[in-house]
Amino acid sequence: MVWKISSSRKEQVDRFGVVIEKVIVPNGEERNFSYLDFAKGVCILPITADKEIICLKQYRHAIKSWEWELPAGMIDNESDAPIETAKKELEEETGNTADYWLDLGSFYPSPGSTSEEIYLFAATGLNTTEQQLETSEQIEVHKLTMQEVKTLIEKGEFKHGAGLAAVLRYMLITDNR
Repeated sequence: MVWKISSSRKEQVDRFGVVIEKVIVPNGEERNFSYLDFAKGVCILPITADKEIICLKQYRHAIKSWEWELPAGMIDNESDAPIETAKKELEEETGNTADYWLDLGSFYPSPGSTSEEIYLFAATGLNTTEQQLETSEQIEVHKLTMQEVKTLIEKGEFKHGAGLAAVLRYMLITDNR
């Protein structure tokens, strides 16, 4: 049985929408449920001709830490195709474009608390352009072997959820374990 929504309101807080709903759950009980209404996003696994992965070390203020990540970003306009945002984010964050793109599907990083969906891509045939960071971005670009990325994951040093999903999907699709 689907939850029945008896009332819903949304409050915008900066780039997040906070949805607060009264719902009737399957046992008939009415309760409050809130979640973040967040824009869809993309994450890219860029692979060089030498089979290195372009990874980012990025400062994340929410956790006050520099984190290993893959290039990623929000889809600013709902009418934009995810691949177009992926192309833009790859160039802005890494200073690269790609000739070939592999769709790795999408996933919901935290469906219990947010509506966010992230589309995953692998990119090859990279061409160097110029990095174009936003003023709030602090990013270092690194090239790592897949084994180095796997080691960071195994040691718990690579915690970027979308990046983890992209690496896993790529390995499963290409059987590159």
